[in-house]
Amino acid sequence: MKLLHVTIKTDKFEEELRFYKEVAGLQITRDMRPLGRNMVFLANAEGESEIEIIETPGAENAGNENLSIGFLTMDVTAKREELIAVGMEVTPMIRPNPQVQFFFVKNPAGVNVQFM
Repeated sequence: MKLLHVTIKTDKFEEELRFYKEVAGLQITRDMRPLGRNMVFLANAEGESEIEIIETPGAENAGNENLSIGFLTMDVTAKREELIAVGMEVTPMIRPNPQVQFFFVKNPAGVNVQFM
């Protein structure tokens, strides 16, 4: 079985879209806006697991402290510094063992996003 997609309903559609394109480096794979619905799917490439963003008025905070979405980055230290430089609030680097390190940032909808 393969993870198809993760859905985020948000009242911050444009900010959320920009976050996943600019911060996570995803590209739009399916775009429902031409059909009159602010809904897009983003992924690393066609056929990969996707993030689905749906504009939902009144969806103030999609975040849950027990949920996170994780991304692998080539240089986690550089990614953290990049996000700090643009004013994002990131957690300290977490190192559960010598081979693993990661940090979290909240996306515009309040979801924890992990970069490792």
